[in-house]
Parts: sequence; structure tokens; C-alpha cells
Amino acid sequence: MNPALLTYSTLDRQAFDAVAAAHPDVVIPLEQTPDWVDFERALGRTPLGIWAYRDAAGTLVATASYVHVVRRFRESVVVVNGPVWYAERTPAAERLLMETVRRQFRDDPTVHPLYVRLQVATLQPPATGPIEHGWYEREIVVDFTPSEAELLKSFRPNARNSIRRARRNGIEVRNIPREEWKRVFATELYPILRETAERDGFQSFDSSYYETLLTVLGDHLRLLVAYGDGQPLSWLITTEYRGYSVYYFAGSTQAARSTFAPYLLLWEAFRALKAAGNTACGLTGVESENYPSLANVTTFKRNFSKNVVVVPTTYDVPLDAGRYSMVSSLLAARRSGPAAARRTVGRLRQAVGRAGVRGRTNTES
Repeated sequence: MNPALLTYSTLDRQAFDAVAAAHPDVVIPLEQTPDWVDFERALGRTPLGIWAYRDAAGTLVATASYVHVVRRFRESVVVVNGPVWYAERTPAAERLLMETVRRQFRDDPTVHPLYVRLQVATLQPPATGPIEHGWYEREIVVDFTPSEAELLKSFRPNARNSIRRARRNGIEVRNIPREEWKRVFATELYPILRETAERDGFQSFDSSYYETLLTVLGDHLRLLVAYGDGQPLSWLITTEYRGYSVYYFAGSTQAARSTFAPYLLLWEAFRALKAAGNTACGLTGVESENYPSLANVTTFKRNFSKNVVVVPTTYDVPLDAGRYSMVSSLLAARRSGPAAARRTVGRLRQAVGRAGVRGRTNTES
């Protein structure tokens, strides 16, 4: 006999704050908070709220904040850097949550997703895929509980030497006042991000994305910039929530590399975050099987800690297995060549027509 599905209900800000206060030892990512819901909404996206899942005894099992995404041939519901677990995260508990989520969105008359995307620690049905990966799988975490001197000593010699060389090169790190964030980012820092993206082969968001982030989530952010001869060379944005910080976005010029500015910049960020009471800092993604492109940043981040943390991989929970398989085949065909893509598009259009599904366009988190 299958266990009963979990019960689920939405959490308003007051109820969410009560849950967070009752579980002070649980690390809740900023992306799973009401403040991030406000950020998604300010971007013009469609958040579906934060939901709490409880077992038959009424014990809280997990929470998840959802964003509704619509793209060609498919709708999806995405949990960014979640769900958050409050009960033991066993394979059986994960399967029960996924079955509950599948039932929840099958029964929801307001959305018609092809799949729900969320992080899964143990791959098992109904999880599969994903059609595309949505979050890194490993990150380096720096422990702030040692003293500042001990923390510096724990870095690799290369990092300590680079910090000293940056100082000798006259690099100055400034903590930008909040009232100047938007202007400084748009005029001085976004051009650096574009240079970084072109050099390292990734695609950044438009400047408006970061300006909205700085405006809506300002209570949880810091913006630090490294200057050389009065010119901005390197910058970073960190987040903070409940004593846990994240090195979230960064950019650097070629001149920053030659002056070792990013090393001093990150060290000064660590000092500020530690002084503010944060106990750790996640450095976000490093190289893994599904993210080999992160090899370059991995080399830099490993200078600051040996502590590599495995993050549950993002998978899809299909609500319509047949259509999900067809869409997945289409995307695979597109990657393999135009002829295969045309054949698959034809089959998919027939399937979509029979199902009466309308295609729309948006941007996925």
C-alpha cells in the first residue's frame, strides 16, 4: 500500500517567517524566501508562492517556492535552489514529496506545466531528465568560524601571495554605498560583466536584471568593487540570509587579473561578511560532470577552501510522460542537427495539436 500523499498549503510572509524562526538551524537559500518572490515578480515573472508540505501527523517536511515558466512547446514550474527540507531527506521522503508535487500541479487549474523542476538528492521515479540543467551540483564553502588570521592562513599560498601582490599594486577595495548601487552598476560595472562574459564564454543577463536585484533585494546584498588607479577592475555582489552568505555575481577585466585584484576583493568581502555575523560563505558552482565549463572558476575558488559541498542535482518531474519524452527528443535533435530537429518538430506539433496545448515564450530561471 502506497503511503498517503503529503498535505500542502501556501505560506504568506508571516507564516514563512514563523517557519524560519522555528527552525534556526536549517539553511534556507535566499531564492526560497518571500523576498526572492518579490524579486521574481519585479522581473515580470510569475511566482506561484511558497508552499509548505506536511505529513499525516502535521509535521513540516519541506517548503518550496515556485516560478511559472512558459516557453515554446512547454510550460514548467521551477523551484530555484530548493526545496528546503525540515524533516530527514530520505529517498522515500523525496519520492513522496515528488508524488505530492506531481498531484498538486496536475490538479491545479491555473497552470498546465509539462514538468516540475526541483533539486533531487536521490534520482528515482518520478524524477527524470532534466531537459536542461538548472543549478550547479557542487560548490566550495568557506567557513567563517575561525579567527580572521586563521581564515587567511587556511587559504592556499597562491591566494595569500596574490592578496599581498594586489595590495602592492595599489588595488583599493570599496564597499559601495547602497544609494549608489544602481548608478555604479549601470555605468561602471556592467561593461566589466560583458567583458567577462565574452572572455569566459557565458551569457549574462541584461543590466536591468542586476539593477532590479540590487533594488529589490538590497537588504540582503553587498556590492564591493576593486579599483586600480581610480578605475574599476573587478566587482562582486554577495547575498546574506540568516547568517549564511553567498558570493553570487562577479566580473573582472583583464587588467584585474594582472594586478591580482579579484583575490583582494574576495578577501575583503570575506572580512565584511564575517564581521556582519555570517558563519559561512558559499562560492557557488564549481566544475562537475554536468558543468565542465566551470573549470576556470573552480581553479580560482579552490584557493580559498578545500570544502567542496555536493548540491542535489536539478531534475524534472513530468506531469505528462509521453509529451515530456517528445519535447526532450526535440531538444536533443536540435543539438544533433537540423534534419533530425525538423523530423522531431513535425511529430511534436502533431502531438501538441492533439493535446490542444498552446505554445508561448518566456525566460526560465
